[in-house]
Amino acid sequence: MVTLSRIYTRGGDAGMTSLGDGTRRRKDDLRIEAYGTVDEANSFIGLARAALCDAPNELKLAAVLAAIQNDLFDLGSDLCTPEVEGAPERLRVRQDQVDRLEREIDVLNADLLPLKSFVLPGGSPAAAAMHVARAVTRRAERLMVGLAAEPGEKVGAPALKYINRLSDFLFVAARHLNRFGEGDILWTPGGAP
Repeated sequence: MVTLSRIYTRGGDAGMTSLGDGTRRRKDDLRIEAYGTVDEANSFIGLARAALCDAPNELKLAAVLAAIQNDLFDLGSDLCTPEVEGAPERLRVRQDQVDRLEREIDVLNADLLPLKSFVLPGGSPAAAAMHVARAVTRRAERLMVGLAAEPGEKVGAPALKYINRLSDFLFVAARHLNRFGEGDILWTPGGAP
C-alpha cells in the first residue's frame, strides 16, 4: 500500500525526478516520458469511463476499464523501476495481464460489424474519449519501443505486448460504444463525408 502524506517535495524543482530505485533522471528522460505518457493514457481512459452511462453493456465495460487503469499503474511502476540483474524483484506487467486483455478484445469484437473502411475518431462522447486514449496509448508505445532500443535500457516483453494490445482494445471499445459499429464515422478517401 502506498501512503502519501505530502504532495509536494520540492525534489523536482530543478528538472530532475527519482525513479523507483532512487536514481535521479531529468524529467525529459525517455523513461520518464514513457511512464508519463502511460499516465496520460490512463487519465483519458478515466475520462472515457466518466462518459459511460448505466446501460448493462457500458457497466461491464466500466469494470474492464477499471481493471485496465490498475494495470496501467502496474505498467507505470514497471517502467519507473529499471530492470537490473541481481536487484530485488519488482512489480512488473505479466503475461496473464496481456492474456486477459486479449480475451476482453475478443468478447467486444464478437458483436461488432465488420469494418469496410478506416474509422475516424468520434461518435459518442465516450467513444471519442476512447479514441483519444487509444492515440495517447500508441504514443506511449512508441516511447517504450524507443526506450527499449536505448543502450543500457530494458523494457519487459509483457509490458510492450500489453501497451500494444491496449490500443487495440480501446479501438474495439470505441466501436462497441458507437452502437456496435453502426455509429462509426468511416473515412472517405479523397473526399469529405
